[in-house]
Amino acid sequence: MTPTLESTMRELGVCVVIPTYNNGQLLADVLDAVLRYASQVVVVNDGSTDHTGEILERYKARVATVSYPQNRGKGYALSRGFGRAAALGYAYVITMDSDGQHLADDLPLLVEAAKAHPKAMIVGSRALRQENMPIGNTFANKFSNFWFTVQTGVRLPDTQTGFRLYPLAKMRGMRALTSRYEAELELLVRLAWRNVTLIPIPIRVRYPPAGERVSHFRPITDFLRISALNTILFFLAIIYGYPSKLIRSIIKN
Repeated sequence: MTPTLESTMRELGVCVVIPTYNNGQLLADVLDAVLRYASQVVVVNDGSTDHTGEILERYKARVATVSYPQNRGKGYALSRGFGRAAALGYAYVITMDSDGQHLADDLPLLVEAAKAHPKAMIVGSRALRQENMPIGNTFANKFSNFWFTVQTGVRLPDTQTGFRLYPLAKMRGMRALTSRYEAELELLVRLAWRNVTLIPIPIRVRYPPAGERVSHFRPITDFLRISALNTILFFLAIIYGYPSKLIRSIIKN
């Protein structure tokens, strides 16, 4: 474990939250990597039916866990993780996926960015063209980036990444409309409506070869869900989002 990073995370109140669903074959490696940098870790077992529970039992002395029997979706898992982190007294949450895609070596980048910008949300930004990256990911991200700008007036290079640092104080009272994968996009939009500064930082990402990859993304179904959410957020942006941003700006000034 890196002593300097560990002390900085404790000083700032940073916790790592890892939602997981049937990623048992990679979860231990992910946890080992994260625990080299941080001791404040919460894993949310989103109704896994593989051997995830057995793995978490081995790590119970080193990580906090939230478990429930039925799969509820990534958005719901994140909300449970945020709730546990807040109950434990943390001020920030770094979210990471459990499929080995995000690299623990990049945790210091998010922590240092939070230290420099304590009221901001830090958003990891991937290079959209790299080895083994699914073609659909690039299209979905560009699609999402476009609508995010329409809905918020803010430009981000990567609105689909799950490697982020959330300031919990800025999320007070916020509950996502959806409990699934697209909740991450919704949270990003709604934080932008609250005039929370969004700071992108470059991160690396690893995409295992197709035979090793475990993905729960359903291209057609999830794309339709994201499209439906974008439609809802577009209309909400007109009647609530942009007026809210304007009022907050006036009050702040």
